[in-house]
Amino acid sequence: MSNTSMNMGRATFYEDRNFQGRSYECSSDCPDISSYMSRCQSCRVQSGCFMVYERPNYMGNQYFMKRGEYSDYQSMMGMSDGFRSCRMIPMHRGNYKMRIYERENFGGQMHEMMDDCDSIQERYRMSDCQSCNVMDGHWLMYEQPHFRGRQMYMRPGEYRSFREMGMSGMRFMSMRRITDMC
Repeated sequence: MSNTSMNMGRATFYEDRNFQGRSYECSSDCPDISSYMSRCQSCRVQSGCFMVYERPNYMGNQYFMKRGEYSDYQSMMGMSDGFRSCRMIPMHRGNYKMRIYERENFGGQMHEMMDDCDSIQERYRMSDCQSCNVMDGHWLMYEQPHFRGRQMYMRPGEYRSFREMGMSGMRFMSMRRITDMC
C-alpha cells in the first residue's frame, strides 16, 4: 500500500508576465503546454507543488514551484521563453528513503539517505553522485551544496545514469525531500 496521497495540486499558467494574456488551469502532468498557449511567462500555484520544465516532455532545466505567485519567470528563474511542460508532484506521507551512488549504474560509494543533505561532500566525503535509487518519497537534487543551482525532480524509481537522462556535466551535491511544505 502506498503512502502517497493523491491530493491534487492546482496551478494557473499565463502567456504573459504579471498574470496577463491567455491562461490555462492545470491539476495534473502536462507534457506540452503549447497545446494550450503559445508560451508561459507567469503562474499562480493555488495548491500543491509542481516541477516546470524548459522544454516539452519534461526535458531541459527544471524548477520547483510551491504555493505562491510567480509573476515573471525570466527574472526569477532565468528562463527566456518560459516553460513548456509541468509535472504535478503528489504529496507523500510516510518515510523517505534514497540510495545515492558515486558512479553510474550504482557503482562506487553508496549511502542511504532518509533526510535532507545540504552537502554530500561534507556529510559523506563524496565528490559526485551519478546514480540513485529512490525507494520512498519524492526528492529534489541540486547541482550545488546548500540546495542551490539547477534542480532535478526524483520520484520513486531507479536512475542508473544522470548523464543518459540529459544531465551530462551536472553534478548533484545536495538533496532535499519534498515534504508537506507545499
